[in-house]
Amino acid sequence: MLRKDFGYAARTLRKSPVFAVTAIATIALGIGASTAIFSVTNAVLLRRLPYANPDRLVIAWGDLRRRNVTDWPFSNADFFDLRKAATMFEDLAGVNTGRGIAPAEDGTPEQIRTGAATTNFFRLLGAKVVLGRDFVEEDGRPQPTPAPGAAQGAQPPPRLPAVAILSYEYWQRRYGGNPSILGRTINGRVVVGVLEPGFELLFPPNANLERTPQIWTAMRLAYDEANRNNVGIRVIGRLKEGASLERAQAQADTIAQDMRRRSSIKETAGFYIRLEPMHKNLVAEVRPAILALMGAVIFLLLIACANVANLLLVRASLRERELAVRAALGGGRWRLVRQMLAESLVLALGGAVLGLGLARIGIQELIAIGPANLPRLGSIVIDPAVVAFAALTGLAAAAMFGVAPALRASRPDVMEVLRGSGRTAGLGAGGTLRNGVVIAEVALSFVLLIGSGLMFRSFLALQRIDPGFNASRILTFVLAGGRGPNPQQRAAFIHEMQGRLRGLAGVEGVTASTTLPLDGGANPIRWGTEQALTDPSKFQAANWQAVLPGYFETLGTPLVAGRTFTDADNAQERKVVIIDQQLAAKAFPNESPIGKRILIRVRSLEPEWVEVIGVAGHQRDSSLATEGREEVFFTDGFVGSGAVGRWAVRTAGDPAHFASAIRSEIARLDPHLGVFEMQPMQKFLEQSGAGTRFSLLLIGVFAAIAAVLAAVGLYGVLSTLVRQRTAEIGVRMAMGAAPARIFQLVVGHGLRLSAAGIVLGFIAALGLTRVMVSMLVGVRPTDPVTFAAVAALFFLIGAVACWLPARRAALLDPVSALREE
Repeated sequence: MLRKDFGYAARTLRKSPVFAVTAIATIALGIGASTAIFSVTNAVLLRRLPYANPDRLVIAWGDLRRRNVTDWPFSNADFFDLRKAATMFEDLAGVNTGRGIAPAEDGTPEQIRTGAATTNFFRLLGAKVVLGRDFVEEDGRPQPTPAPGAAQGAQPPPRLPAVAILSYEYWQRRYGGNPSILGRTINGRVVVGVLEPGFELLFPPNANLERTPQIWTAMRLAYDEANRNNVGIRVIGRLKEGASLERAQAQADTIAQDMRRRSSIKETAGFYIRLEPMHKNLVAEVRPAILALMGAVIFLLLIACANVANLLLVRASLRERELAVRAALGGGRWRLVRQMLAESLVLALGGAVLGLGLARIGIQELIAIGPANLPRLGSIVIDPAVVAFAALTGLAAAAMFGVAPALRASRPDVMEVLRGSGRTAGLGAGGTLRNGVVIAEVALSFVLLIGSGLMFRSFLALQRIDPGFNASRILTFVLAGGRGPNPQQRAAFIHEMQGRLRGLAGVEGVTASTTLPLDGGANPIRWGTEQALTDPSKFQAANWQAVLPGYFETLGTPLVAGRTFTDADNAQERKVVIIDQQLAAKAFPNESPIGKRILIRVRSLEPEWVEVIGVAGHQRDSSLATEGREEVFFTDGFVGSGAVGRWAVRTAGDPAHFASAIRSEIARLDPHLGVFEMQPMQKFLEQSGAGTRFSLLLIGVFAAIAAVLAAVGLYGVLSTLVRQRTAEIGVRMAMGAAPARIFQLVVGHGLRLSAAGIVLGFIAALGLTRVMVSMLVGVRPTDPVTFAAVAALFFLIGAVACWLPARRAALLDPVSALREE
């Protein structure tokens, strides 16, 4: 029986190809968009982490609550204390990552991603070694120290070798999968094993850890009580079977309290330990944006379903004579409903298949434009879960757009339809239902356009933010190698490098620093005024940078007061600093900071006085959306020379045109130097706004599609109204109604539907846009300008959608209309 129904449905749809193609394409848009975004949701939010028993994995972070600092790493001593006292865990492991240099096959330097981990790290995560062995406890034994009382100048004890494990991918690419790699020394590390393919370190992007280190080294950690401020270990723990996160957190609070009691620095900073499930920690930053996008595509799917429901209602009204005849000949109501639902299912099947194809294309585009802070971006694929979602979405869509038209069509007024021509049938419940569907379409589309408008306002706000530097015509790169064994040799090398690059034609300025604005790097220190000498709680947190003279001039960072660094300042004995406006306002409110001193801890645990010689404009360090922490600038020479590694060259034209000349000049200085990550500084600005731009693009596209569908739905209802009320319009015109009056009637009906939808959408948007708070910059979720602009835009869309049907009605010939009726 069902096969007959589906066969009949397919035959009737073939007779109406325009209707069938329009309906399937509309459904495909909704299902394709929702499936593509679900694939992101599935990969990022729903898929389990690729570790053994990932639900019991927890990240431990330090929080400095009095400094408003979160996600603080641990020192060696803190890690050992936590590992010993945290009995709620099976084990805890530490990890850190970085970049290094290794020789490529041709001998040229190659930048590699490095990781350092405690010896239990891979076992804790369940990662397997496919060649050689895993780290063992002996690999992490601390380096020996001179015996107490050893004679001055005595030979120190021999150092233990560093032990390394390679990633499978690096082993295959660099060494061709040769098993003889075991036992060889690479960059001073003895290779003992190779990891299984595909291992990833999944931390949130703002942790600035490498996702796929190529060479892993076993940490040789010593319990260093004196250097609790020397932090760098990220801690992962595995809860014991049956242990709850709440009990583990309570225990961590007790451990942190003990650490504060034993460390005045931790006490003044307000140190606490925060535990968070590893998966939750990974996706916390992007979760609101992904859920907002998922909500947007669900709205788009609902709008698509409403549009198809309207098409089916119109189609049912046109088939009322056929359905009435079948009912008069004994066709039961359930039989009619079943046949109409079969049509809906055939349309939904076609839409789901086409939508899955659109989703595949969409996923490729999402991966191409996805922001860097979207974790597991490369794992977004159409897997069985995504296919199942598309199938279930198709069934749900069929129910949403098919049930109401089917029920409506199953109740024809047989006598009324057979007695008349059917022209006036369907103006009652069917017309009301179509109007309601259009109002729902407009309301849903209004909410989407509000979301799109808010993201657009955020994007404009980001463009107006002053990053604290002028990124135009600056080429940046990382320079590795060439460091001498002592500060004098390192300083000489840097001076020569800077001089050679300055000598290139078209180069206007050259500088280097430990990090550059918006590159994601940060080096925290503590600073204070004279009050901090007697009250350590007065020390505050800031970021510091070591820079070369010419840094502020090259980057275009304004000097607010005082002077910049000179070559004479670039020495260890010169205790001078430049602070930014934010730190100046905190340290010396309502007075000039020039010539005054602040206490800093950067070269030792003991604070030292430095003189403020200048105040610079504040630079955004990690994101345009947040101001970031205050900054203190030292010269590279002050911290021992060679701390700088990121270079910036200001050029007279397009910086990309200078890349080749800069590489050649560096190679002439030393062919063994590594030049990496060469890119215009403008790219830092683009990357900082990538998340907002990504959300704006997607929500904007969905909102545009929704607005078009809503306009088409409104147009369809009014066109049907004009067609079905042709006789009434003819009578009105025959009785003297002017065409302008007919035009007003139709437009007024359409605008009333639009107004009802806008009011409902306005109310819904006031509540729903609050979930976008974390995505917005410089605009509130209830921004009145956005709401007013979108309301005006929708009235304009409604007017355009009403114009054609209204014009057609106004141009009707009353004699022809009455004769046709």
